[in-house]
Amino acid sequence: MSVQACAELVERGDPDRFLSAMTAAPDERGGLMVLYAFNLEVARAPWVTKEAMIAEMRLQWWADAIEEVYAGGEVRRHEVVTPLAELVAEKGLDRTAFDALIEARRWDIYKEPHKDQAAFDKYIADTSAGLMWLAAQALGAMGEHRVAIMDFGAAAGVAALFRAIPALENAQKYPLVDGTSDGVAALAHASLYWLRDARNALHGLPKPVRAALRAGWMAEYTLDMAERSPKLVAAGGLGAAEFSKKIRLFWLSVTGGF
Repeated sequence: MSVQACAELVERGDPDRFLSAMTAAPDERGGLMVLYAFNLEVARAPWVTKEAMIAEMRLQWWADAIEEVYAGGEVRRHEVVTPLAELVAEKGLDRTAFDALIEARRWDIYKEPHKDQAAFDKYIADTSAGLMWLAAQALGAMGEHRVAIMDFGAAAGVAALFRAIPALENAQKYPLVDGTSDGVAALAHASLYWLRDARNALHGLPKPVRAALRAGWMAEYTLDMAERSPKLVAAGGLGAAEFSKKIRLFWLSVTGGF
């Protein structure tokens, strides 16, 4: 029940976020690993069973765990929950972001598409954007930066979703409201605008906090490709060579970028 156990979970299950977390200061990496391990476990919950009721119970387990974390009493002992409770107590993290993230993942249990663009946007905001805000908070971000960080996280979430489309469709999940080439290109274009506008708004963000935003270090590349060649989304053609990805992350870390 340690930060090291969380880091090992993230390294195996979410290697891109693991690498981005490693760009944080050594004494700050642990908090990111704990948050990313929490996200990984919650995101997995709807996928480990075909029984909707069991998946609902798994998500409820996490909702109950968060309730305990914020109640201030005894917290269940668990390799992620235990260090998460310590992190929340130390950093004063926003509970609403945890609750929204868990609730949003209920959509993943079922096969119904998002009913409209507003529902899709809320899902992205409550998952990817909410997690990025929690990570930034853990590194010292202030409320004045919340909106821009959430916008950056939302753009990164759309990019990640684009990369996951082939696997999701194989599982009969269709998350895009408009999956046509025109619809994909339009969403990519809008997401690029959010990302670039947020980056400009965050020009003065303290350097230690920027490691949280590096979780989206490939977002601009992905979104640009999706806008120019939207058919690559369904074809699974948005990936980049691992060497190129790592070089970009290294450069952003050295220059303090995101």
